Amino acid sequence: MNLNGIKANFLGDSITEGHGVEDKEHHIYWQRLRDNCGLAEARGYGIGGTRIATQHLKENEKWDQDFLSRVDKMDPDADLIVVFGGTNDFGHGDAPLGMMNDRTPYTFYGACHRLMQKLINRYPEAQIVFMTPLHRQTEEKGERRLIDFVRAIRQVAEYYSIPVLDLYATSGIQPQVQVIMEKYCPDGLHPNDAGQEKIYKRLKGFLEAL
Repeated sequence: MNLNGIKANFLGDSITEGHGVEDKEHHIYWQRLRDNCGLAEARGYGIGGTRIATQHLKENEKWDQDFLSRVDKMDPDADLIVVFGGTNDFGHGDAPLGMMNDRTPYTFYGACHRLMQKLINRYPEAQIVFMTPLHRQTEEKGERRLIDFVRAIRQVAEYYSIPVLDLYATSGIQPQVQVIMEKYCPDGLHPNDAGQEKIYKRLKGFLEAL
């Protein structure tokens, strides 16, 4: 995919918003893509704490802006859509993982189906890409496991033939290794400037290969 001159939307959570980054004008992964790859426009739609799935229990006005509800608020003229979420679905909220045949927005599987369908219908000529959650310091909470949410994104995206950049498998960021956490995500979750650089490089190579 030739990135020069395209318009791109980036839908995400606090990592796309730039939490943990010192320079929030230039060092978030999508800003680096904009500055280094000749994009005509790059629009960041990252809101910290937000999830892909709709929750039954409302927590606060910010976190309850699930990804599905925000698709229609994005600019309609994008050539590229990149979706980066799922870690908050694992981390907090009451929406269960669900199963592949779900189509309700109140499970993670069902919300992934609905989100991908909505993006395809709104941007039928655009390249849509999903990125899996990164590793985090805590990846199990009771019966919930982050890897299951990663696998759900892979599985649903495969159903719609949407490319997935598997950052869980290939980012090089694993905060359960102390030296890696200190270098790339000091709080065990949010990449710093160096961590965002790694995401940018993975995404750039992935997109250029499409």
